Amino acid sequence: MPLILVGGGSRSGKSSFALELARERGTRRAFVATAQALDQEMAERIARHQAERDHAFTTVEEPLDVAGVISRSDCDVLLIDCLTLWVSNFMMQEEPDIDAKGAELVRVAAASKALCIFVTNEVGCGVVPDNPMARRFRDLAGRLNQEMAKAAQEVYFLTFGIPTKLK
Repeated sequence: MPLILVGGGSRSGKSSFALELARERGTRRAFVATAQALDQEMAERIARHQAERDHAFTTVEEPLDVAGVISRSDCDVLLIDCLTLWVSNFMMQEEPDIDAKGAELVRVAAASKALCIFVTNEVGCGVVPDNPMARRFRDLAGRLNQEMAKAAQEVYFLTFGIPTKLK
């Protein structure tokens, strides 16, 4: 099944655009949320996002085993939001080989019977981070974004809420 990658900077409109794509491309839809409500502000963000989706999506909260969710799904469309939080979740767990986890995710998504739409943040347009952890995050997320884009049939980049189709 096709694979779609939707990226952009923070607050660029990428999640809203991905929701529109998912609504257009299938009737049995799941939203795979990688975010974790580790504080009150994040819990409020998650609640707002859930309200935006209403009942058009089944919500699956999975911070780590996204490949497993994809493998077990019987949906037409899976919207995974987002890859960069997924990377940071593994970093918080001190996972030693996040690149291998990313390669597995790309492989499973590309082989899925469902359309997989991934949302991700572009992390390479800013300055070089000033600390090793932030540089590692940028490098891991940047490599995963590149691998997902190579496997994707469609790639979109959003700026100021405006999508540009790259592939």
